[in-house]
Amino acid sequence: MGMLVTVYRKEHFNAAHRLYNPTWDDAKNKEVFGLCNNPNFHGHNYDLVVKVKGPVDPDTGYVINLKTLSTIIKAEVLDRYDHHNLNMDTDEFNPEKGGLIPTAENISVIIWQRLRKHLQENLQLTVILYETERNFVEYSGD
Repeated sequence: MGMLVTVYRKEHFNAAHRLYNPTWDDAKNKEVFGLCNNPNFHGHNYDLVVKVKGPVDPDTGYVINLKTLSTIIKAEVLDRYDHHNLNMDTDEFNPEKGGLIPTAENISVIIWQRLRKHLQENLQLTVILYETERNFVEYSGD
């Protein structure tokens, strides 16, 4: 398989969301999600780190062309989520359409799924999503 190298691409996007479970009453949603349950939504300045690990291609010297990775991230993440309301503007997080609660955990899984389909099978993918400077999650497909 050759030498394995990890490359990283960091991006940034802003998005609004509301954390709530539509099957719960207002009191339980407020108890569990606190300020993140604001019915008028709230926003985050997300930092996204995409980590790709794999063999170095002897013909190019790349694990993956970072310009190609940047283009994929723009199409699959930034164009979909940047300056959007995740609950209202996306099917994957819209509660009226059976979407997931837009927690950092769920957002990272969806981003991983959206990116994974564009990468060669021999490449390992990890998504690290910072919701704040101190709160972040990591998902590697397992």
